[in-house]
Amino acid sequence: MRRVAVVVFPGSNCDADTVAAARAAGSDAYRVWHRATDLQQADVVILPGGFSYGDYLRSGAIARFSPVMAAVSAHARAGGAVLGICNGFQTLCEAGLLPGALMRNARLRFLSRPAWVRVEAVETPFTGLYEQGEVLEIPIAHGDGRFVADPRTAAELEAQGQVVWRYVRDNPNGSTDAIAGICNAGRNVVGIMPHPERRTAPVLGGDDGARVFQSMEAGNATQHAVDVRAVGDHHLRV
Repeated sequence: MRRVAVVVFPGSNCDADTVAAARAAGSDAYRVWHRATDLQQADVVILPGGFSYGDYLRSGAIARFSPVMAAVSAHARAGGAVLGICNGFQTLCEAGLLPGALMRNARLRFLSRPAWVRVEAVETPFTGLYEQGEVLEIPIAHGDGRFVADPRTAAELEAQGQVVWRYVRDNPNGSTDAIAGICNAGRNVVGIMPHPERRTAPVLGGDDGARVFQSMEAGNATQHAVDVRAVGDHHLRV
């Protein structure tokens, strides 16, 4: 059973769903308040969706300075698994744990609807139980979900296989190269804009998101393979 710390910032509103999804996958999931400096021996850290600090200034820009982020950064740099969902993805980019940035949607409208993504990378702690090329229906709910990166960074993400999910059928927010999720070079830090915790059971319309949480619980073998590859490539960096 993996210990999963779900960080709660003022304005987080997906922490309960995220904890429930992690527990349904068999994890020992618990909340950690943003003022904490201790992750309580977490194996996995999740930054959930919501509107941290009301999304004032810029989404995730204030959350990155919360005391808990020092512990999150240390966990990531030690090779620990970290997942940022929606606002959590924005916070990871603001904190420099992932490249690129999340900007206002192309049409400057908040989007809350189903979206379809293709699984591009399975060698992460959160996608190990998916098949590469598999198409998932996962809800989105964001106003600042357009992933952007300079041409060199975007090319590196593609070349190094760091694009984790990519929008298909349409590109709802205008993201660069239809990117819906990425990972760092070490492959232990993952950010995704869609909300897998909102689609984990038939009662929620489907279970396409459940394997994100099942992957991290079953991830000992998967993570070992990721770590070996990362060490071999000298990519245990964030």
